[in-house]
Amino acid sequence: MDFPLYAPAEEHDMLRETVRAIADEKIAPRAAEADETGEFPWDVYKALVAADLHAIHVPEQYGGAGGDALAAVIVIEEVARACASSSLIPAVNKLGTVPLLLSASEEVKARYLAPVARGEAMFSYALSEAEAGSDAAAMKTRAVRDGDHYVLNGAKMWITNAGVSEYYTVMATTDPSAGARGISAFVVEKSDEGVSFGPKERKLGIRASPTRQVILDDVRIPESRLVGEPGTGFKTALATLDHTRVTIAAQALGIAQGALDYAVGYVKERKQFGRAVADFQGVQFMVADMAMKLEAARQLTYHAAAKSELAMHGQPQKDLTFLSSAAKCAASDAAMEITTDAVQLLGGYGYTQDFPVERMMRDAKITQIYEGTNQIQRMVMARQLFK
Repeated sequence: MDFPLYAPAEEHDMLRETVRAIADEKIAPRAAEADETGEFPWDVYKALVAADLHAIHVPEQYGGAGGDALAAVIVIEEVARACASSSLIPAVNKLGTVPLLLSASEEVKARYLAPVARGEAMFSYALSEAEAGSDAAAMKTRAVRDGDHYVLNGAKMWITNAGVSEYYTVMATTDPSAGARGISAFVVEKSDEGVSFGPKERKLGIRASPTRQVILDDVRIPESRLVGEPGTGFKTALATLDHTRVTIAAQALGIAQGALDYAVGYVKERKQFGRAVADFQGVQFMVADMAMKLEAARQLTYHAAAKSELAMHGQPQKDLTFLSSAAKCAASDAAMEITTDAVQLLGGYGYTQDFPVERMMRDAKITQIYEGTNQIQRMVMARQLFK
């Protein structure tokens, strides 16, 4: 019988070639400098916009490229192979807009997705707070109804691309007595009166992507900017993460692939004891394990992406929550191991900033932490198994 190959479509392979060419030409040469200076790479953003790769997931009806979830994974993976900070452009544009795609009115979608698709605005996601990280439902940010407006007060922490994004999906409590069921989602604009940003966090990795507090001081916004009904915000937040954990898995895959590629090239060239380091069996076993872990994580991530795509189009996938957590956890754990081994394979050179693997090792760490720590992912997976 004719069995369809369990693999990406030809269009996905062509997309990968396109993204890799741009990443090799325009992004990789900038990665070390961007990491060093900590400046947001606007030239990379423009290059991604020019190729329609900055927010490939936005549907065509809002002027987007209409790429599926696997296309988004491939874009993020290939950009992250060159520069993890830059891969947060497509990743966070997706994170900020998925709540709208899942829950917003047509009016809100049309108003905010079109500028993102055109490359005129980026979109960030504001859920975490200083005292509400893994326990996101404990948030203190309030949205108080005032006629046909809401007034928002609070501070959101660890917001990726804060200050460079024009739009923010902000979760705030509208009914403090209702716990998680009293949380609502809103679109906040950078230009809204009362919106400000904390100083840039000084980070171990992803240094060219600003991470800042978003501070809301009597920010008054019309109720038309609610994303979904009042009280549905936390449900939307959790549903969003089912889709976007897959994009963090993709970022981890790309970082790991970059480190593996560099390490393989290095050990083939480097000579010790009169032969290439790659000829030593101990090194061969290390490289084989790195590649094996990476390929296992990639297949799991692509499988989760396929489920994410079906769910996004109204076909509920009861295993999406498990698979997206598993993909994020497996890929980020693999990335940390693979980048650490890449540093080891380069020896003393691996520990210096003259070679890219130390940056990749620093960048990999965050993938085990954000969008739900890997400890939380294991709890999520166990809950799904015990249901």
